[in-house]
Amino acid sequence: MQLSEFDYNLPEDLIAQTPVEPRNSSRLMVLDPVEKTIEHRHFYDLKEYLEPGDTLIMNDTRVMPARLLGWRDGTGGKVEVFLLRRIDGDTWETLVKPGRKAQIGQVVRFSDELACTVTDHTDFGGRIVKFQYEGIFEEILDRLGETPLPPYIHEKLADKERYQTVYSREQGSAAAPTAGLHFTKEQLAELKEYGVNLGFVTLHVGLGTFRPVNVENIEEHVMHKEYYSISQETADLIMNTKAAGKRVIAVGTTSIRTLESAADGVGRISGKSGWTDIFIYPGYEFKLVDGIVTNFHLPKSTLIMLISAFAGREFVLKAYETAVQEKYRFFSFGDAMLIRRPGE
Repeated sequence: MQLSEFDYNLPEDLIAQTPVEPRNSSRLMVLDPVEKTIEHRHFYDLKEYLEPGDTLIMNDTRVMPARLLGWRDGTGGKVEVFLLRRIDGDTWETLVKPGRKAQIGQVVRFSDELACTVTDHTDFGGRIVKFQYEGIFEEILDRLGETPLPPYIHEKLADKERYQTVYSREQGSAAAPTAGLHFTKEQLAELKEYGVNLGFVTLHVGLGTFRPVNVENIEEHVMHKEYYSISQETADLIMNTKAAGKRVIAVGTTSIRTLESAADGVGRISGKSGWTDIFIYPGYEFKLVDGIVTNFHLPKSTLIMLISAFAGREFVLKAYETAVQEKYRFFSFGDAMLIRRPGE
């Protein structure tokens, strides 16, 4: 398949710069890929499309204060170091700007108590760095690091917790699993009381979120590995939901990739953890996921390819065209979409 087949026209003024309040007052586009219907609702209406016994699976990762601003030792030139993932101890995979000057041996200082040394290059244009510090690294990072926002958001975020889900728990992501940003604690409690099961997985969002697809034949694109974990409790919940004839609805593309990475060929899943570089695009056969809650994604991105695999490329692009016409808000702080799996 060609990259150009996943393009669409998006006016810049539809890219959401700030989140709405309350969280679940965002709009919700409901897609039925079988009947080819599109409904326009709000996120607080989600319960109307769920049944007791259905299970929502959410990614409980928490965004790190991953953006560090420093200067090059010796020259004083400004440097940005963006943490992607901890490799081991004080060694991290990062993105460094400007990269051309971040050669092996370069020392970057952030304060009197924190510095790092570039030790290697990565296959994806990043840098491996080793941190030197006095004290507890996580506490220093909380003080000096900034919560990273996507490059298309230009507004300053008044409350940094607004770029975290209300159920975030396991710190380790370079970006938020944004489909979950719509939920309030009250809405989750209401869904649970209604009989909807809430299950959690962890996938730490890494470099794959930031890497554009640079090949015209999308099958040549290589995803970056990201760490995931599924508890046995969540795995049992999923299998019990399936056995009862109910639906497993993934909140966000990261939850989808986690479930589909961990499932075996016949749709069974057990507690496990590991690394995934799964790339889902049209033609993929889903093993576990029966429905999706997701945001609106960038043109030509791996995320719109994943959604197209689930609901059909032409129908998804028609829905995006409708969203533009109806002035939905796009991307991380934008509106949401609920898609039922074809055949349901």
